[in-house]
Amino acid sequence: MSGFVEGERVLLIDEQGGKYLVRAEPRKFNTRFGVVDLSQAIGAQPGTVIHSHLGKPFVVLRPSVVDYIQKIRRVPQVLLPKDAAQILANTGVGPGSVVVDGGTGSGCLAIFLGHLVRPTGHVYSYEIREDFVELARRNIRFTGLEDVVTVKQQDICQGIDERDVDLVTLDIPKPEDAIPHAENALKPGGHLFVFSPCIEPVKRVYEALSSHRFKEIFTIECLVREIEVKPNATRPKTRMIAHTGYMTFARRI
Repeated sequence: MSGFVEGERVLLIDEQGGKYLVRAEPRKFNTRFGVVDLSQAIGAQPGTVIHSHLGKPFVVLRPSVVDYIQKIRRVPQVLLPKDAAQILANTGVGPGSVVVDGGTGSGCLAIFLGHLVRPTGHVYSYEIREDFVELARRNIRFTGLEDVVTVKQQDICQGIDERDVDLVTLDIPKPEDAIPHAENALKPGGHLFVFSPCIEPVKRVYEALSSHRFKEIFTIECLVREIEVKPNATRPKTRMIAHTGYMTFARRI
């Protein structure tokens, strides 16, 4: 495994689990556990422990896509990892896939999908708000996926430029208006994913799908409950990440 090169982004984890996404470079970085000389990370292997001027330990790791998503700037509500993971589980999108993402927002889903389809696939993300487009582009550059993810300031409800697409995702107020364009963009066997915070858009999506070439239509929600593990007191946590939205899947025939 290669060591970190100067300028590469690294993840520091302190003794209490705090995370810092920084670059391996000759500069000082202030933390609650003292000042860290980031030049210590240059040439280090993932898993190396470096120390602040107070002698506090920091583990140096190569950041994952989840680490990036946790650290980027987010203005609109984002799709949580528990929901985004359902896309992979139910569509099989992966390296080489071509994806159209409707409703970029902060770019979190586009980044997640870009990580899945690289190095030979591509994500084309549509967003109508200029401020969100600029934010998403900054976030995508931050994650190093600018060659894999393209953000377009276009209304996906007015049309999709791409053809023979493997997956179209829609996280927009009126997804039913984009379904005819998704049908034209998807290749036979391609997948549609629609995220809806409330049930009313789900009903409208089903009505729209009934008049287009889609089968294998189903809707799910994903509930995640962490287990609290303690000596002689292991039990589900009192609080959990419950309903965040409805996820509708369909396959173009």
